[in-house]
Amino acid sequence: MVTDHWPLFGLRIRTPRLELRYPDDELVAALADLAAEGIHDPATMPFSVPWTRQPDGVLQRESLKHHWARRAETSPERWSLPMAVLDGGTVVGVQDVHAIGFVVNRTVETGSWLGRAHQGRGIGKEMRAAVLHLAFDGLGAELARTGCWDDNAVSEAVTRSLGYDDDGWAWEDREGVRARMCRFRLERSAWRRRDDVRVDGLAPCLPLLGLA
Repeated sequence: MVTDHWPLFGLRIRTPRLELRYPDDELVAALADLAAEGIHDPATMPFSVPWTRQPDGVLQRESLKHHWARRAETSPERWSLPMAVLDGGTVVGVQDVHAIGFVVNRTVETGSWLGRAHQGRGIGKEMRAAVLHLAFDGLGAELARTGCWDDNAVSEAVTRSLGYDDDGWAWEDREGVRARMCRFRLERSAWRRRDDVRVDGLAPCLPLLGLA
């Protein structure tokens, strides 16, 4: 089985509402199609890299390449877990958790997106809580970081509702215009552990992340 050689394909996080899976190629293709249907108002850009501006067809192809590249780059020094989010079996978005030098610094960062049809239903908070459980309870993280543009009130509200503190801000390039990127941090001591989140298939993955 392919999971014998790439155990991340067996990684699951389950909450009472959602299931998060490390995506195989079938899920990657479903995510690419979902992204092409729209993630945000075209008048805005919630991402640091404006990948959603690509033409239909190109966006899907580049999405597949992105996921394949993240797999190929996985190592104890640098890894990314772009978990596909399913609500009632329907693919609704991605909740990523990634790290550089995690074995030493025990710090992760998160990023996410939801298809527009699935926004405004509380999914964003639930899927972030799921990967925070993976990070803190499963991987032994000490710090989680995230960020958003200062006009992304929805993302900021999700972040603050989970107990993050302010962690400064910086001017960054947003499609050729200077914009304020706000940063947030959640220390292990402030993390609100839930007893209804389950992680399956993690143990075989740990050597890939340098945590055997």
